[in-house]
This record gives sequence, C-alpha cells and structure tokens, in this order.
Amino acid sequence: MSGQSITDRIAAAQHSMTGSAISKAVCKATTHEVSGPKKKHLDYLIHCTNEMNVNIPQLADTLFERTANSSWVVVFKALITTHHLMMYGNERFIQYLASRNTLFNLNNFLDKGALQGYDMSTFIRRYSRYLNEKAMSYRLVAVDFTKMKRGIDGVMRTMNTEKLIKTLPIIQNQLDALLDFQANPNELTNGVINSAFMLLFKDSIRLFAAYNEGVINLLEKYFDMKKNQCKDALDIYKKFLYRMTKLSEFLKVAEQVGIDQGDIPDLSQAPSSLLEALEQHLASLEGKKTKELNADTRASTLSSAVSSLSSTGMSFSRMDEKEKQQALEEEQARLQALKKPGTHITHNAIHIEADVDAFNTTSSAADHTVSKCYLCFTVCLCIQGAAENQGQISCLFQANKRDSDVNPNFCFIMIGIYLHNLSLFLLILE
Repeated sequence: MSGQSITDRIAAAQHSMTGSAISKAVCKATTHEVSGPKKKHLDYLIHCTNEMNVNIPQLADTLFERTANSSWVVVFKALITTHHLMMYGNERFIQYLASRNTLFNLNNFLDKGALQGYDMSTFIRRYSRYLNEKAMSYRLVAVDFTKMKRGIDGVMRTMNTEKLIKTLPIIQNQLDALLDFQANPNELTNGVINSAFMLLFKDSIRLFAAYNEGVINLLEKYFDMKKNQCKDALDIYKKFLYRMTKLSEFLKVAEQVGIDQGDIPDLSQAPSSLLEALEQHLASLEGKKTKELNADTRASTLSSAVSSLSSTGMSFSRMDEKEKQQALEEEQARLQALKKPGTHITHNAIHIEADVDAFNTTSSAADHTVSKCYLCFTVCLCIQGAAENQGQISCLFQANKRDSDVNPNFCFIMIGIYLHNLSLFLLILE
C-alpha cells in the first residue's frame, strides 16, 4: 500500500488539473512517505532535463518550493531529488543552479513535530550545505568535478601549475562539505537518509578521484615551482593527507551499512618520507639551513608517492567501470520488461478489431466521423490498458451516436483532453 498522505494526493491532483506534469512528478518524488524518491519519478525528471522545451528554472523552483515544507521527509526528499538531477540530469540543470545567487537556505531548518524530526533536521542542514557547495564549485570552474575526464590525459593531470593551485582548494571545500555530513551507521535508520547517503558515497568516490589526480600533478611539478607556489602546494598536500583520513572513516561507515566491499576503493597513502622531502625543499628555497635530499633520493621518493596515489586512482577507475556495467544491465532489464506486456497488447488489439468491424456498418457521414474519433480514442485507451475507462467512454460515444444531433467536435475535445494528459497516466500515475 502506498504511504502517501492525503496532502500528497491532493497536491498531485491539483497539478494534474493544471496540466503540469513536472510539478506532479516533483510532488510524487517528494511525498511524506518515509522512503527514498521512487526511481520512476526520478527517471522522468531526468528525462525532462534533456528536453529542450522544458523550463529548467521552473523545475528547479518547484524543487525549491518543496524545501519550504515543514516536514523533514518532504524537504529531505526534495534535496535528494535535486542532488540526483545534478548527478544524472542534463548539465543545463546544474548550470542553472550555479547561476543563482542563492540556493538552499536551510541553516535554521528544524522539524519539531515529527518522529526523528530533530535528528533528521541536522542532516538536512548539512546536506543542503553540501549541495550549495557543489553548485558553487561549478560556478567557480564551470565543470562538475565528479564528471570530469580522468586518467593520464585527464583534466586534473594536464592542468598547469597556476590553475592547479587555484582549483584544488575548491575541490577541498566541496569534499569538506560532503564529509561534514558525518552520519554513523546507527543514524542511517530510514530509506530517506539512506538514499542521501548513497548519493554522497558516489560523489565522494568521484570527487576524491579528481582530487587525487590533481595532487599527483601537483607533486610532479613541485620541485620545479617557485617559492610561493611551493608554499601553497605544500599546504594543499598536508590538507590532502588529512582529508584522505577523513574519507577513510566515511568509507568505513559505508561498509558497515552494507555497501559491497568491492564497491569501496582502496586508499593508498604516499610514504611519510615524501612530506619531509617537500618541507626540506621549501626550507631551502626560503634560505633556511637544512639538509636537503640529493636528486636521486628525491626522485625515488617522489616516484614511490606517485605510484601509491596512482594505485588509488586505478581503484577509482575500476569503480567507474563497475557502475557503468551496472547501468548497462539495468537498461537491458528495462528493455526486457517492456517486451513482457505483449500479451496485453494482443488482447487489446482484438478488442480494437471488434470495434472496427462494428463501425464498418455505420452509414451516415456523421456516424462515420464519430466512429473514426471513437476508434482513435479506443486505441489510446487500449495502449494504456485502462479497460474500465474504455468501457465508460464507449458508452458515452454510443449514446452520442444515437443522438439525432451528432456533434463530431465532442469527439475531438475528448481526444484532446485525453492526449494532453496521456504522459501523466503513463509516467506519473500510481
């Protein structure tokens, strides 16, 4: 049985009456039911972001409106839906979010009236800050770090020194906001927060992969940098080591809540001798007396560090390939599912043939017009499989046919109304 509240159903009905399929889909994805947004509604909204005639600001504003709700469930699911579209929707969606002066203002959100309201409100505030930071990152660099090309010829590996030193702190800020979610296994107690955690888990893997490649590039350039650049680079590397430790803790939580260990990458840290070599090199540039490593030792230490971090990068790449394979399998499963209802189509086709035979006996021009309209309408209904509605409309048309003053426009009006809402019935209706 559906867990939707009366409020959810009334809101969905209102959007149906106004003909707003997007608003209804958002409403359906953000019900009061304590479970993650349903996949069919998320898939429909993703599809909408890829349609050029869809108003992206309107879609985003509809989601923002849902975050003004007093229920933690609705607000949390609105954030999850937004995050899902940022990850899997058309880039136009995150571009629009990045262009806004303000995004989510939920720093003071608190649901005092619901079970788990206090606890979940804390995570809503943290989650909204991460989404704000994710949009801000895109605004600053015009790229989503979780989607950028990786590898030896990837964006972060080929970036020049000046741009690298400016970009890595932006990744650090986004990763900090993500890791600040700070949920432990005992707090992941319902489908809503679990859905949010899964999206954060996927973002953390991809975000750190970009971060890792940027640091590899930074280390390879370090001993050729100017003094000020070395100082900034050393600070970035120290922060990188701290965040690697924090990410390890985050991934332990993921493992404890049931995420397959094969989906969790191995984080290989660079040898501690590298940090010492970096500090000694900076000290020598600043004119301090220090015993700097010779060129061979320094090269060996750097090579070992790059090798360790590269192995982490390879682990991230395997994760990407596995997710792509899973997505391909899901798509194939959906295609197979579409083939199964063939028996229903055949059954409805027989019904249509019977209607055709019946209408072949009509003689008058008016009756013939009504017959064609009715046939078209019957085809639409049979495709949907709404047999009970078909019977009701059939009676209505038969009554109209018997009337001496046949009005063919009546048929076209009914067909127009139906076709206008056909996508709602196919994609939205429970």
